[in-house]
Amino acid sequence: MSSSLAEPGLPLVVLCCVMVALAAVIYRVSSIGRMITAPAAALRGFVQLAAISLILAAALAHLWSSLLVLLVMFGAAAFTSIRRSESGRSGIWLVFPLAVGIGIVVPLCLLTGVVPAQGISIVPVGGIILGGTMTATSLSARRALAALTDRHGEVEAALSLGLTERDARVEVVRPTANDALLPGLDQTRTVGLVTLPGAFVGVLLASGSALQAGAVQILVLTGLLLAQTVAVALTVELVARGSVHRRP
Repeated sequence: MSSSLAEPGLPLVVLCCVMVALAAVIYRVSSIGRMITAPAAALRGFVQLAAISLILAAALAHLWSSLLVLLVMFGAAAFTSIRRSESGRSGIWLVFPLAVGIGIVVPLCLLTGVVPAQGISIVPVGGIILGGTMTATSLSARRALAALTDRHGEVEAALSLGLTERDARVEVVRPTANDALLPGLDQTRTVGLVTLPGAFVGVLLASGSALQAGAVQILVLTGLLLAQTVAVALTVELVARGSVHRRP
């Protein structure tokens, strides 16, 4: 028996089909949703992973094509943040926090030589940083906009006391930044104790040492902390200034 994890082959196909079928049955029996939900999600995931595997196999061979892949990923992340923020056309401003967040971390990693200027290194690290920053930006915008709606009276009261509109809004939306940053902070605080994150496991499965895996993971976690903090701070400022706002 091979010691490799999840080798492509019949056993893997059978196991995945069984797990999806069981999930579908549970959907049906418990009436928590349509029976087709789990199989449809699994099929979509399979198609997407197959496509991205073929694309990456070709793209990672060259630096320029790797950067192009990262640019496409950035576009998808920006679109997702705009949609999740429920801020309509004003959500286009969320591209700025995303760009600044990843635009600080990735160049720092490359300039210091910690991450080699190769596609096989840039795309995974950049993708993880981008994904975490996208989540923090989306969550920050949603929470800040919801706070302005729920606590509109407090904003009006602050305005009546002579505060500018920006300052009045900041007093309401600033506390929401902690909520947006909490998942990333918790992941960093509990790494190795509660979970073994993807970067750590990935290096181990690629036959790297535990020390190498730990080094890669701490790089990713600290990069995420910086990128998310920058993005959330900018998002809160954009909401406070009214650049990002709810749909009328």
